[in-house]
Amino acid sequence: MFLTPTATHAHGDTVKVTVTGQREGHVTADITWENDGDPVDETVAATVNAVSADGSRTAGPWRLIRDVAAAPAGWTTAETLPPGAWKVTVDVGFPALGHGELAVSVPVVDPAPSTGSAAPAPTAPASADASAPASASAPEPAAPSASGTTPAGNADHTVWWTTAGVAAAALAGAAGGLLLRRRRVRRMRAPGPGTGRTSG
Repeated sequence: MFLTPTATHAHGDTVKVTVTGQREGHVTADITWENDGDPVDETVAATVNAVSADGSRTAGPWRLIRDVAAAPAGWTTAETLPPGAWKVTVDVGFPALGHGELAVSVPVVDPAPSTGSAAPAPTAPASADASAPASASAPEPAAPSASGTTPAGNADHTVWWTTAGVAAAALAGAAGGLLLRRRRVRRMRAPGPGTGRTSG
């Protein structure tokens, strides 16, 4: 929005710059027309400079941008001041001349506390140590398996003796059968009592 020379003259020839402080290190300021206090609608050409309280550090020059959180007269910087005490000056060259300054203190922000989620980590070695004896004791049940092979060997010997006994009995039966058969054959071949006599 461009103002006509008449409208600009109605606001006055200067702007009022009020440095309001800082927000999270960003310099904040309000810029209004000196005569009527209306907020400046145009783009503001301004520079921001800062010098530490002891003069050892400087920051800037930075430009001002619209501060949506402090509309309609609020302006701020995209850059941030480091923690410490600063003397901030704002010089406006357009749409009119203006100047403002303020001593600003930027606090040190403490780091966010840790959530403590990493605290249980030391318990991991304990669980690993607990699992180590279990794994070491795991091979122990293998010992009964060696003794378990002994009954199997005894069973083999028992089967062998049983088989040998059955074979011996079979052989004895077969031998007995042969003897009986031979006796029967001899009896059949032997002459009867009356066969040796001859008729007179």
